[in-house]
Amino acid sequence: MKKIIIAIDGNSGCGKSTTAKALAKKLHYIYIDTGAMYRAVTLFFIEHDIDLNNEEDVKNALAQIDISFKYNEETGHNDTYLNGKNVEREIRQMEVSNLVSPVSEIPAVRRKLQEQQRRLGEDKGVVMDGRDIGTVVFPDADLKIFMTADLEVRAERRRKEMHEKGMNVELNEVIANLKERDRIDSSRADSPLKKADDAIVVDTSHLTFDEQVNKILELAEEKMKA
Repeated sequence: MKKIIIAIDGNSGCGKSTTAKALAKKLHYIYIDTGAMYRAVTLFFIEHDIDLNNEEDVKNALAQIDISFKYNEETGHNDTYLNGKNVEREIRQMEVSNLVSPVSEIPAVRRKLQEQQRRLGEDKGVVMDGRDIGTVVFPDADLKIFMTADLEVRAERRRKEMHEKGMNVELNEVIANLKERDRIDSSRADSPLKKADDAIVVDTSHLTFDEQVNKILELAEEKMKA
């Protein structure tokens, strides 16, 4: 079967990353977590006190950032590395979550990461999830999925995920964070979150994890045979 590019977009907390990881594993594809890339940039900006409104500061900071992924034998997933350091845990903290959408609004940040994402997908055989994969990064992707879920469902999933990583946070705080991220992601001028015209909507509100993975897997296999 031919190799394809699978683009998965959608709101925060609807299961994009975990679904994309499982899908890539089943297909023996490369998984690229674009959300982690934006989180890594956000972490760097926080650690170096970068003024988001200062174009020169942002430009200079981006020149110092190198993001890579390495397979973690213990978890079976790729970990995110920022300038050679494993930051997988740090980028999931609420401080990063609360700033990642404003950082993602910055055109220079989007240009840098979109360029890197396109290079990573040049040879196909990739599953990539984010906000603008099917609309901007890979508008010609072979399969485009737009995932969604009810806000309360997304918030509970995100809170559980954080709890499992030792981060205790109130559900109301997670709901507020997701609401604000939805607002910023959907209304920004540069590459806003929206469904591509030819994307297939998958609502995961009432699907088990295996059901949502298998649903997209079936769609992928159809494209690979075409």
